[in-house]
Amino acid sequence: MLPHKGALVVCAASRKEESIVALEEMSVSGQRDNMSDVLQEYPSGGGESPVPPPSRSALDAEAVKLAYRRWANVYDVAFGGISRFGRLRAVDAVNGLPGTNVLEVGVGTGLALPHYTKAKAITGIDLSTDMLAKARERARHDNLTNVNALLEMDAEETTFEDNSFDIAVAMFVASVVPHPRKLLRELKRVVRPGGYILFVNHFLAPGGIRGAVEHAMARASHSLGWHPDFAMESLLPQEDIARAYIQPVRPFGLFTLVTLENLPKT
Repeated sequence: MLPHKGALVVCAASRKEESIVALEEMSVSGQRDNMSDVLQEYPSGGGESPVPPPSRSALDAEAVKLAYRRWANVYDVAFGGISRFGRLRAVDAVNGLPGTNVLEVGVGTGLALPHYTKAKAITGIDLSTDMLAKARERARHDNLTNVNALLEMDAEETTFEDNSFDIAVAMFVASVVPHPRKLLRELKRVVRPGGYILFVNHFLAPGGIRGAVEHAMARASHSLGWHPDFAMESLLPQEDIARAYIQPVRPFGLFTLVTLENLPKT
């Protein structure tokens, strides 16, 4: 397993770049400086690892829908470029995994859809009606016959049966959903035992100079319009981090790809 390398946060050099990352890391309240302190102080429940409080203000479903309604028409231009490497790396990983039925969480305008192999049967979900309209248009235009459904749905509370998918992949959504651990639990429910769950996202560097810079930048989250210190521990308990396959992704390690085998329930 590759050692975890925190994603390098690069301050946007232009208004366009600031708006790009704002889509993935939405504006947040002031934060605790040391995530390890939070993990020590926050109570555990049900025998699971401590669940840190969200490292940014919770965004309810309506707030997310409103944000992406504004961005739907320019999303591909504003965000497609910087997210391309992470998106293609995640799809490449999905294509190389065993199994046919794939759930893409946060399918958005469908930028990833043309890149799956025809052997994968894709179901995409998103909260945004406007973004889904773009995805459906793309699927029709590109004749993507392996796209089974594009559905408006809350990723934290889907309507799928248990064990419905071989693979679930969530691209750039872990730091946007109100409750990242709830998202993880839901994906573990809908993916069969022995299947795979993948995340590509920006994560806080675990320490060192980069971590210090990200913590310092977090104090300016409102003015920056994005959130630099979303910790992996906010999404994954320590036991999952220990067994996950974690890979930094270009450009500059800004994003990280996490691949997690879905273990049978004990």
